[in-house]
Amino acid sequence: MSTSDNQNETQSRLYFLNEQLQKMVHELPRKYQQRIPNELLCELTECLLDKTLYSIVKELIDIQHVTEKQMFQKRLEMINKHSVVIQKLLKSDMVQPGKTEMRLKLQAEHRKNLREFDKRIVTELDEKRREQQNTLHMAGVPGFDVTDDAGRIQVQIRLCDFIIRLSLIDKKPDEV
Repeated sequence: MSTSDNQNETQSRLYFLNEQLQKMVHELPRKYQQRIPNELLCELTECLLDKTLYSIVKELIDIQHVTEKQMFQKRLEMINKHSVVIQKLLKSDMVQPGKTEMRLKLQAEHRKNLREFDKRIVTELDEKRREQQNTLHMAGVPGFDVTDDAGRIQVQIRLCDFIIRLSLIDKKPDEV
């Protein structure tokens, strides 16, 4: 394949990717459309020419899913342990008024423990998000930097969605 053919193919791919990104942005609610300028889309299109970005985003998604699954499992284990403690209490020989009082006390303690655990999960997920933002920022993906700003995070989520969707359609015939 000649240099001219490569340039034409690259140019065609640039136009295709940019057109797809434009369509995706127009599908968004107006408040997000306004936060994703055309300049950002052009920069993202340039980044997408190197298909390793698709791999990076896929890896981050896989890590996210594993992390969420592990946290969900830990939460279920905690709930199960709480349930076992309550069941043991109910089967115990303790007299009824004391048993009810103890059960209510344990349930309140379990709710408190679960709330604290959920807060730790949110903190861990926030840290994971920051790591992902940093990874994409270090990879040179436009629109990505480490932030806690909810609006900017929503834009980043949309950009990741665009990248994922494009990865499914940006294939050469020999890659399908």
